[in-house]
Amino acid sequence: MTQVNLRLRFRRSLGAWVRKSRRYLNEVATVGPADPYAREFHYFGEHAALMAPQGVIYNERYLSIGDETLIGPNVCLTAGISAEQTMLSSPVVSIGRKCIIGRGSHIIGHWSIELGDEIQTGPYVYITDQNHSYEDPDAPVGWQTPDEAAVRIGSGSWLGANVVILPGTVLGRNTVVAAGAVVRGTFPDHVVLGGVPAKVLRHYTRENGWRPGPAA
Repeated sequence: MTQVNLRLRFRRSLGAWVRKSRRYLNEVATVGPADPYAREFHYFGEHAALMAPQGVIYNERYLSIGDETLIGPNVCLTAGISAEQTMLSSPVVSIGRKCIIGRGSHIIGHWSIELGDEIQTGPYVYITDQNHSYEDPDAPVGWQTPDEAAVRIGSGSWLGANVVILPGTVLGRNTVVAAGAVVRGTFPDHVVLGGVPAKVLRHYTRENGWRPGPAA
């Protein structure tokens, strides 16, 4: 057997071992309600899970994860700007029951972010209740006092990949947000949102079913 073939066999064997080890380590590192780490959270629900590898997570005492909720790999969950910060309310971030938060998503709370029950998100969704202000044209934007406004997402909603939810957004129940939309504002139940900035693309009524555009 040639040296090239030996290297190839070794590479394949090593690769299989690395993949198997990674799967095992991720399974072991997944956090469930029985793990000591779960007790650091404001609430960590029964049958909930933080899948590994976890993203940045801090100020756990201000984070609430509902029963049977699944937080995907590399999801960032934070309250405030550091683990030592004392927040004015608790919980700052509240995720309801039977939710699924897609991999790589960020939920960054400073004041109040509330997700209802049975919400699902695609990957890389960004939800925040704070944004930079730019009132002073002579000061760097990043150093100006940020604006905060509570965010609420109604139960049963679906947020597509790469959706951005900005401060002050209120979504009704069973809302669909198309991939890549940037959302700010208050919207009723049973609508489809899309675009930058997001607007109502479809709405539902008992009498007429799904219709294009917003309700009259």
